[in-house]
Amino acid sequence: MVTMDDVAQLANVSTSTVSHVLNGTRKVSPSTVLAVEMAIKQLDYIPNTLARSLARSTTNTIGVAISALSNHYFSETVHAIETECAKHGIMMLYVDTHDDPEQELRVVRALHHRRVDGILLAPSMDNKQQQTLAYLRANQIPTVLVDRLAAKDFDQVGVENKHSSQALVTHLIEHGHRRIGLVAGRRGFSTTQERIEGYRAALSAAGLPFDPQLLVNGESSSEPARLATQQLMTLASPPTAIMAANNMMTIGAMHALRDADLAVPGQMALVGFDDFDWADFFVPRLTVIAQPVEALGARAVKLLLKRIESPEGKRQTVRLAPTLRVRNSCGCL
Repeated sequence: MVTMDDVAQLANVSTSTVSHVLNGTRKVSPSTVLAVEMAIKQLDYIPNTLARSLARSTTNTIGVAISALSNHYFSETVHAIETECAKHGIMMLYVDTHDDPEQELRVVRALHHRRVDGILLAPSMDNKQQQTLAYLRANQIPTVLVDRLAAKDFDQVGVENKHSSQALVTHLIEHGHRRIGLVAGRRGFSTTQERIEGYRAALSAAGLPFDPQLLVNGESSSEPARLATQQLMTLASPPTAIMAANNMMTIGAMHALRDADLAVPGQMALVGFDDFDWADFFVPRLTVIAQPVEALGARAVKLLLKRIESPEGKRQTVRLAPTLRVRNSCGCL
């Protein structure tokens, strides 16, 4: 078993310095912190003393590791989590993961070292992300996965993606569209895969063929989605309607259509997954799938508090139903 002494030897520091880095009990130079963290990673050191401390006592604090700074949907989710925490007298420590697997692992370790009672995590779906889940398992940290449902041995809460995406695409089909483009999210996210499955299910149910050229990757961000939408416009037979698979990609798609001087919905219908504050004020007003953000945040906190109180027992996967909000970017109204 790897010990703190092993970490100290590899990092060329004292054991007490490693302890200070792990526990935050004394200021340590950034270069020393980096050396210790690299040694911990290389040796796959698990601070079991912290796990025992966590099991013995509570701090009335939970950690939230979500990439919210660049994503309006996740920022609303974090706000909902904070609101629910306040109802229970719980302090929330938030750290942004930037959807980067290595940053995610650092964030989770840091929250653990600060002895939070449990963690809410929207996991990145890179293969390296398994290191984070492995760390959570090894240290028996009460954890709830939020939005991206990655592992059934954890409690999880997210929305129903497949059937709601299918309903959104079916709505376009009912308007007479036969070539429908999908600007999909980042590869590897469970939400991306589920929304693609819903898109394909709608086509199949209508007897329409799946054309891989109509499925483009918007990387879950505005600028890649703008470029992906431009790619759709260059096809020999471009789509007459587009679904963007999250709010940021909807904005990117709108930019591309505006730059191409295509009127929505007259020349191109557009729908999106995720509602947001200004979607009802765009011209045209956006038809979207609205996710129950407040309910999602509240349910995640309640699941985590239950897991903290009762560490054993069957894990739950909770799916919340979103709502189709029909406005006029699809050609309605």
